Amino acid sequence: MRPSIPDFVHQARTKPPRKRGNRAQSRGWWAGAVVAVGVVVVVVGAAERQWWPNLVLAGGTVLVGLLVWRFGRGLTVGAVVVVAGLCQVPGLLHAPITSTDAYRYVWDGRVQLSGHSPYGYVPLDDRLAHLRDPVLFPGLSPDRRSGVTSIPKDPASLPVDDARTRINRPGVPTIYPPVAEAYFTVVALVTPWSVGTLGLQLAAGLLAIALTWLLAVQNPRWAALWGWSPIVALEAGNAAHVDVLAALLITAAVVTAARRPKVAAVLLGAAGSVKLLPLLLLPTFRRRKPLVAVGTFVASYLPHVLAVGILVLGFLPGYLNQEGFEDGSSRSAILALLLPPEARQLVAAALALGLAALAFHRAGRDPIALTCCWLYGAALVVATPTYPWYGLPLIALAALAGRPEWLAVPVASYLAYGSFGHDTRQGLIHLTAAVIVVIAITLRRQVAADSGLTAAPLAANTDGRDETHRPRNLGRLR
Repeated sequence: MRPSIPDFVHQARTKPPRKRGNRAQSRGWWAGAVVAVGVVVVVVGAAERQWWPNLVLAGGTVLVGLLVWRFGRGLTVGAVVVVAGLCQVPGLLHAPITSTDAYRYVWDGRVQLSGHSPYGYVPLDDRLAHLRDPVLFPGLSPDRRSGVTSIPKDPASLPVDDARTRINRPGVPTIYPPVAEAYFTVVALVTPWSVGTLGLQLAAGLLAIALTWLLAVQNPRWAALWGWSPIVALEAGNAAHVDVLAALLITAAVVTAARRPKVAAVLLGAAGSVKLLPLLLLPTFRRRKPLVAVGTFVASYLPHVLAVGILVLGFLPGYLNQEGFEDGSSRSAILALLLPPEARQLVAAALALGLAALAFHRAGRDPIALTCCWLYGAALVVATPTYPWYGLPLIALAALAGRPEWLAVPVASYLAYGSFGHDTRQGLIHLTAAVIVVIAITLRRQVAADSGLTAAPLAANTDGRDETHRPRNLGRLR
């Protein structure tokens, strides 16, 4: 029997749009292929010319953002994770490019496996000469003496590099907190000395892929901003920066905050014990959860305090002085355009307190991913740390919150990193990133107001579920 016209209409309305979905997924795979090839070009080019990371990374990050925006709706969790894995491969084929931090990581793990504390010894200490090898100490064999047998009284005055070793600041004890040190030790346990930093590069690459999966479970489209990022490929699989571990712990804390707040607080405290910067997010965790996070952070230090006492501070005080955190001489690049060092430090402190108070006020009203994103990003804008890999957690938070405009901050850090010594240029670069973020936020608010919404839809709410399809009614402000 020939179907009636209403049957045709019903079939047309109920038939699943397979072709359209397949086409979208195909475009997503093509976008991933383009990104994977682009990452190879970036990493290989960076190995040849040191200015490539500063210039090409900016364009590469923009390209990833455009591809995700244009073709990202067809992405699946598997596609995002697979391409993220491919992006990590080229970095593994070359020694760390952007810094020599990974050599310190290798050394710290090796020292702990030998039964010593990296807080109580410096890499050049002759008492640890038996731990030297040609990879870490190309100019100092185990049977040669360096003349160093104690921690110097004024380590901040020592030069950063020594030609005899690839370890930076070899005359001072470590700066890294206990969870980072535990991570170095675990990797050192399964890594032969002869492979140098490769074990840590593999570990960082796997952490980056794991974080891609965690983000993709929340929203595959935005997860590509992290997993396919040339910045992540360079700083994880190549440079092996421990910031990728901090980013994973922060993201896990945010995702679990609604359903398991105590677990989330422990994760945040552990992230603070990888790098201190995640502790900036304490105001976003209310109802005594900051106390749990701080307790976790303090507890991680207790074994080391019992072992070496006050030496557990390592080179931290000297580092803060050497990096300009104490007097603001080489920090707060935007404020430096207008203020002298002593004034900019006070203004930066006032801004930090104001941001913390605002985050505490908005906690519980806005999705925690959004609050953590703008708080971490704003802190980087105010402080403008010299090292761009500090922005890795911000990339993850931007992906989790669906706020790609914040990627301008780590991109600007690379351009400023390449302009070291040009204070005005650095300040203008960071200021440009801040303006981009403000413009994007303003436009989003304007679009929301014009469409009758109180705020633009977010990628994820406090428990990590996708809410991009849920409009906010005018009568409810979140």
